[in-house]
Amino acid sequence: MTQRARLRDLAYALICAALLLSYAVARAAGDGYVELVRQVAPSVVTVLVEEQREGAGQRAVERAVAANDDDGTRAIIRRLLSGPGGNPDPGDVASVLGSGFIIRADGLIVTNRHVIAGARTVKVKLTDGRELPAKVIGADAATDIALLRVSAGGLPVLRLGSSANIAVGEAVIAIGNPFGLGQSVTAGIVSARGRTLEADPYIDFLQTDAAINSGNSGGPLLSTDGTVIGVTSAIFSPNGGSVGLGFAIPAETVASVIDELEAHGHVERGYLGISAQAMTPALATALGVKSSGGALIAALEPHGPAQGILRVGDVLLSIGGKEVTLERLGKITARLPPGKSVQAIVWRDGLQLSVPLKIAQLPAPLDSPMTSGDQDTWVPSLKLGVANTTKEIRTAIKADDEDGGLIVTQLRPAGAGALAGLKIGDLITHAGTKRLMDVADLASVSPPSSKNPLLLRVLREGSPRFVAITGSEDK
Repeated sequence: MTQRARLRDLAYALICAALLLSYAVARAAGDGYVELVRQVAPSVVTVLVEEQREGAGQRAVERAVAANDDDGTRAIIRRLLSGPGGNPDPGDVASVLGSGFIIRADGLIVTNRHVIAGARTVKVKLTDGRELPAKVIGADAATDIALLRVSAGGLPVLRLGSSANIAVGEAVIAIGNPFGLGQSVTAGIVSARGRTLEADPYIDFLQTDAAINSGNSGGPLLSTDGTVIGVTSAIFSPNGGSVGLGFAIPAETVASVIDELEAHGHVERGYLGISAQAMTPALATALGVKSSGGALIAALEPHGPAQGILRVGDVLLSIGGKEVTLERLGKITARLPPGKSVQAIVWRDGLQLSVPLKIAQLPAPLDSPMTSGDQDTWVPSLKLGVANTTKEIRTAIKADDEDGGLIVTQLRPAGAGALAGLKIGDLITHAGTKRLMDVADLASVSPPSSKNPLLLRVLREGSPRFVAITGSEDK
């Protein structure tokens, strides 16, 4: 046998061995997931939330945004809630669902705060089919974690582990109830660590490509040894479905929070009441700052804890001995106990100064004015529904400069409003010269005609125009 032939046979043998090894690993991994799921799945529950009311204005905004996003380019962070399909009538009882998992046999359950926020009734559905009323023990807005309790015993539990030693590339599985279809399992890897999302500046998320969708929120992300390394919370998606960019709250963050929630019902977090921006080389040069780090203070909350101590234009270099960057600022202050006094180092007018700061309590977020908005009112003469707006709703539809107005929430296809080209999500600001501030201003308007048209001022995507409603199609 020639040297070349021996090398060829050796290469062939190595390739065959590699293929057999790959097959064995894949088979072992597949069998491993089967046993893993058999062990952990009974501890994962569905969280059913009833009577979580959503304003008609918010529904109109969501539908308008979806209608204007045909190419899917507006990828956004989405919370993973499932709810009723379609456009429920005003007065219908709304319901949403998420996931959770049991951490103690006597009925202690972890889920996401946004799953139960605003809920009047919470139930937990176990894998054996039982539905049990749940009590909300506490919730933490900063980390989006909530703790529930059901009256039951001997429940199967999952163990909260740690993500500290989890490496990028390690295999994980996610379990939840996507789209309300029933418990589902997906597998993937840890794609990245330490991700910070704009909506959650206090959390260093784990990123995974395990498919998670609406309804997975609050479910566990597990390592292959069956321990919980994170709680699935959000996805980055242009269309509401999984594109392989899922985010989970690390288990060690969850563990520290649930201890506080069980003991006190809330978590106390530090707060300074400042707005800041990242330093750039140009800003550093303009301010004469020698350090490459820091955060530039752009605003101070009136009567806030830093008012009169820090100034707009200060560069905050450190707090309590910890170096500050914009990315770390929220986490540093949130982890300081309220009432504690610390020294801060700032750069001000060419000098580095040490100033005392007293940490305040991070306020709980107010309920979104959109989610607690009004139900809509039907305008019979125009065959359309309208709802009052809030500042937040007007901002969402690019109408920040308007003081009031009514948002279109429903349209009958052959109605006067639809025939004139109105769309759901339009803001009607005037009827003739009358400014509309309340649904009552439009509800009793007379039916328009070609001889007596109704003139409306309408904003769509921030652009105003006048529309003459005649009750027939425009010629």
